[in-house]
Amino acid sequence: MKRITIPLESGISLSALEGGDGQPLIMIPGWSQTANEWTVNAEAITSCRRVIALDMRGHGESDTPGYGYRVYRLAKDLHEVLERLALTSVDLMGHSMGCAVIWAYLDLYGPSKIERLVLVDQAPCMFPREDWEAAEKSHYGCFYEDSSGVEEFAATVTASTDLVSTVELLKGLFSPGFSEESIRSVAEENLKFPRDHASELLRDTAFGDWRDVIKRIELPTLVVGGEGSMFCSASQRWIASQIPGSELEVFTEAEGGSHFMFLENPDLFNAKVISFLRNERGA
Repeated sequence: MKRITIPLESGISLSALEGGDGQPLIMIPGWSQTANEWTVNAEAITSCRRVIALDMRGHGESDTPGYGYRVYRLAKDLHEVLERLALTSVDLMGHSMGCAVIWAYLDLYGPSKIERLVLVDQAPCMFPREDWEAAEKSHYGCFYEDSSGVEEFAATVTASTDLVSTVELLKGLFSPGFSEESIRSVAEENLKFPRDHASELLRDTAFGDWRDVIKRIELPTLVVGGEGSMFCSASQRWIASQIPGSELEVFTEAEGGSHFMFLENPDLFNAKVISFLRNERGA
C-alpha cells in the first residue's frame, strides 16, 4: 500500500492508502478512526480489488480545516474523491460512522456509481424516539438513552487529549481479551483527529436516523456485526432484512465479535469480505 494525496474542489486534501488492481473499493473508517487501522484488511483485499482506504477530513493524515465536521459534509468529500479520481464504478465499505457516510452519499447522489456495499457495524438510528419500545430500540441499535448521554460522551472525548485517557475511552469497544498494546495503537490514530472537532462530529453522528435510506438500498450488500459490539446484533439483522438479497455475517464473541472485529479477527473478516466481493458464498 502507498500513500496518495487527493486534492478536493473545496480546497482541502484527503490522504489515502492505495494498492491493488481492478474494481475500486473505497474503505471509509469510523469516527476518529484512520486508514492505517485498515492496513491488514486493505492489503488482503488487494487480492481482488484496487483498494483506496481514506482518511476523512480532520482524520489521520488528511487536512484539518476548521469546519465541516458533519456526516453530510463527509459524504460530499467522498463524492469529490470519486470525481477527482474519475471513478465511475466503485464498491464502498464503511465501518461505524463510515456506514453513515455511505448512507448520506446515497441519499445525496444516488447509487449510479456504486456496485456493492459492505456495511460494518453501524446503528440505523443511535438516538431513540420517546415513544419507542425496547424492541424498537434494539432493532435500530440505539446507543443513547437521551441527549444528556450524547453530551456526556462528547465532554469525555473533549477531555481525553492524552493516550492514557483515550485508551480508557476505547476499551469498551473491544473484547476484554484484546491486548492493551493494540488498543494503544488505535488510540494513537484517534488522537490525530483534534478532540474539539471529534466532539462536533460525534454530536452530529449521534442524531442521525438512516432508516429511510437503508430501506431504499437495492445494491448487493454485506452487513457485518458482532455479538459483543456496542451495537446489538439485532440492529445489524434489521439492516440486512431491509436490503433485498443482502448477506449477513455476525461474529460471535469467541470470534472477536466486538465493534472492531476487523482488527480482532482480521483473517475471518477478510475472508468473508473477499468472498462477498468475488460474489461467492462464504464458508
